[in-house]
Amino acid sequence: MRMIISFAALFLSVIFLQFSSGGVGPLDALSGLALDFTTAQIGLLGSAHFLGFFIGCWWAPRLMGSVGHSRAFAALTAAGTIGLMSHMLVIDPYAWALMRVATGICVAGCYTVIEAWLQAKVTNESRGRTMGVYRLVDMGASLLAQMLISVLAPASYVSYNILALFCCAALLPLTLTKMREPETPVAPRLRPSLAIACSPLAALGVVVAALSSATFRMVGPLYGQQVGLAVDQIAYFLAACVLGGALAQYPVGWLADKFDRRHVLIGLSLAAIVTCIVTALVPNLSQTGVMWTAFFFGLTSFPIFSVSAAHANDFARNDQRVELSAALMFFYALGAIAAPLVASKLIAAFGPSAMFVMIAIGHAVLILFGLTRMRARPTRADRTRYVWSPRTSFIIGRLTRQSRDQD
Repeated sequence: MRMIISFAALFLSVIFLQFSSGGVGPLDALSGLALDFTTAQIGLLGSAHFLGFFIGCWWAPRLMGSVGHSRAFAALTAAGTIGLMSHMLVIDPYAWALMRVATGICVAGCYTVIEAWLQAKVTNESRGRTMGVYRLVDMGASLLAQMLISVLAPASYVSYNILALFCCAALLPLTLTKMREPETPVAPRLRPSLAIACSPLAALGVVVAALSSATFRMVGPLYGQQVGLAVDQIAYFLAACVLGGALAQYPVGWLADKFDRRHVLIGLSLAAIVTCIVTALVPNLSQTGVMWTAFFFGLTSFPIFSVSAAHANDFARNDQRVELSAALMFFYALGAIAAPLVASKLIAAFGPSAMFVMIAIGHAVLILFGLTRMRARPTRADRTRYVWSPRTSFIIGRLTRQSRDQD
């Protein structure tokens, strides 16, 4: 318990960071609609965020090595604050895309600093409890962040200023903590080929996970607006998806440890396809129906990243787990950069249901490839433990490696 309390400053920074970064995506989508941005331009903002996210994941460990943890965190939060506060100064979608790159760098870089600090301070005895609290804090803050748009007016300087204040507030707990800065971790090598060598199915799985979650988070407000949801209802719509994804992790983890993980992936994708078909094809869904489909969409699609990561780790050596985590995050970032832009173009051309048709096609490809891989080789008998893997930084593998190792 003392160890958890000592990390309170880091966890408080996570909460403020989630309020800031989790709120800007849906606020940008609704602000873009209010300012007559095209659907494709709004999708571009989501893609720009994940481009910045990838840059932040790669750059932050090197920045920590140059200036230290606290200074790196301060520089990254400054970049995010500038990106947020600049929105209403320049009303242009392409300028906003550059601002979203800055906020993406901020969130990925800040998570990298926080997780490096956690990794350096946890012990084997406290690792499980610390990671449990960390996931609970992160997911709880993400859930609340979706609700912010119910009280933030679109295209308002005050709204972006509030998010910027949250970003600045994230700086205070970490920089004022009495914990001594740890040694800077060595940045993991980025070897995407490692993920393919360990499990081609897992590499595709994290791309499909990005196709689902990044599209829903960044373009979901467009769907909600086009099916007639009010702003506060869109907030509940997004929150229902996050809640479904959070509640699914433990039962899915139990299934993934008990049965062949490829069967679990295929089952999740089948369920996700059913949810997408219901959402896309059932006419005149009630508001309650829309909320339930969002909940089941999160329930079936969000755990796919963690199941894919667990499957890849089954075929990796202990000394490869950190680099494998970075490689999987690389494929996730690729999918997340492309998905919002493609989805927004499809919505513009074919209507709001096209977003879920695109996601369903992605899951169908994963099912077919999963069936093919099941014929290529058997699963391993000595599998690693399932670990709920946050998609936060390239060095998250340092925190989860010990939980997976069988030594």
